[in-house]
Amino acid sequence: MQISATSSYATAPAPRIAPETTTAAATATPSTSSTTQLSNQALALIDQLKSRDLEVRQHEQAHMAAAGGLATSGASYTYQRGPNGIDYAIGGEVNIDTSPGATPEETIARARAVQSAALAPAEPSGADRAVAAQAQQMEMQARAELAQRAYGDGPAVRPRVDTFA
Repeated sequence: MQISATSSYATAPAPRIAPETTTAAATATPSTSSTTQLSNQALALIDQLKSRDLEVRQHEQAHMAAAGGLATSGASYTYQRGPNGIDYAIGGEVNIDTSPGATPEETIARARAVQSAALAPAEPSGADRAVAAQAQQMEMQARAELAQRAYGDGPAVRPRVDTFA
């Protein structure tokens, strides 16, 4: 069974404000001719974007740290340009190899690692929880295969109680 999944930090996008309020208005002063003045609304947006950027990067770093060798790439980010001309991360993802192992035992170990990586951030997203649920399903299937292998395909043996004591 192949589960293709991308762990992604998907929450509400950072607020966008109208272009006329995000445009920096240059003010020429005698002492600094390159000084830029931003509106209070633009400064508030920059603060929100900085906070969001930090949150997204920490979230994706938690996935990377927990994924270990299962991460197939570094984190990739979606950006929004702030009114100050700087790009801030507002979303991101880490690709994790969710393929089963060569044996049921290996599949169980991989599934547990995928679950750990998906749920590593302090606040896993809905996509993170979905990847963890898929990995849990993969683990359960591998355990069922192990049980079937251990007990064979024959009829179930009725338990016996030894009454001689």
